[in-house]
Amino acid sequence: MRIDDDAALHAFVEGRRTALFRSAYLLCGDRHEADDLVQATLVKVVLGGRRYGRLDNIEAYARKTLINTFIASRRRFWRREQSYGELPDRADGAPDTDTGLAVRAALARLTDKQRAVLVLRYWEDLSVEATAGLLGMRENTVKSHAARGLAALRAEMAEELV
Repeated sequence: MRIDDDAALHAFVEGRRTALFRSAYLLCGDRHEADDLVQATLVKVVLGGRRYGRLDNIEAYARKTLINTFIASRRRFWRREQSYGELPDRADGAPDTDTGLAVRAALARLTDKQRAVLVLRYWEDLSVEATAGLLGMRENTVKSHAARGLAALRAEMAEELV
């Protein structure tokens, strides 16, 4: 998709916001953080579209911006500390009975790059080559992150579902 004006950029943002949110939610594991991530990504996409005048592949640009924004946010010091106004309903280590919750919890325990590779490869259904291009990795690195991430997910899910 080629972006030449603000109307096309607006249409892209409206049309792809939900899909970006789904990917962001799988990356973050938190609805509010995913919403913030999508918002930051879309701001960067809009500014990038205006700055560069014309983007040849806005979809790839948005996806790469989402992943890079996610990885950059995990490097910040303040992300390591978690404070709660109220205690959570359940302990973080408590097993989830719902499979979807269990998968998202296991996904959240992976490294950021493994999570990004798995989301791009198996949720976004990108090829190894496209994933490597988006993440700036070699194809073999993508394959090894995917294999290790899937192995860790399988091990966690075996423990969760037993």
